[in-house]
Amino acid sequence: MRGVFITFEGGEGAGKSTVARRLAASMQTNGREIVLTREPGGTPGAEAVRGLLLNPATVLTPLADTLLHFAARADHVARVINPALARGAVVICDRFYDSTMAYQGYGLGVDRNAIATLIDLVGLTPDLTFVLEVFELTAKNRLASRGNAADRYEQMGADVMARISAGFHAIALSAPERCVLVDANGDADAVFGSVAALVTKRLGL
Repeated sequence: MRGVFITFEGGEGAGKSTVARRLAASMQTNGREIVLTREPGGTPGAEAVRGLLLNPATVLTPLADTLLHFAARADHVARVINPALARGAVVICDRFYDSTMAYQGYGLGVDRNAIATLIDLVGLTPDLTFVLEVFELTAKNRLASRGNAADRYEQMGADVMARISAGFHAIALSAPERCVLVDANGDADAVFGSVAALVTKRLGL
């Protein structure tokens, strides 16, 4: 039995990591293998690329930035995601290729057709993608509450962030059979409740 691949997408401060962790924990009780992972990252090599990409001192052209994301993704898919799916596991991933399309394509102006070609080359489509949307003020407050220094992407300007948010929305609307828009402005319990109900409705899990 092939596994199930669920991804979480959205801008900075949308709550993806929190909801992904809660979903993974809630699904551990059904006896099925659950693999919780993230992008960029998920393998030693991809995590090394993540460190470079998130470092505020890193200076890259938008295209170089895009290609590094796909290099990390190719390793992640080959070494972690595809083997887990082949075992019948449920894979829950914090970000996948929609983030590259939104950030680098819509946000930084990289040719979206070129990104789509790279997506095809990876050769893996999620079964269900949650796109979490929050107001700009909500995102700012959540990021500030973390108390951490802003990473390279969190330091992008408001105009870039607005394009990224619009990109995620457009991506979700273009693939309704796969993507679900989720209002993530509420508290974590409410957002998780919505996501869990949709997992049951869409995938029967």
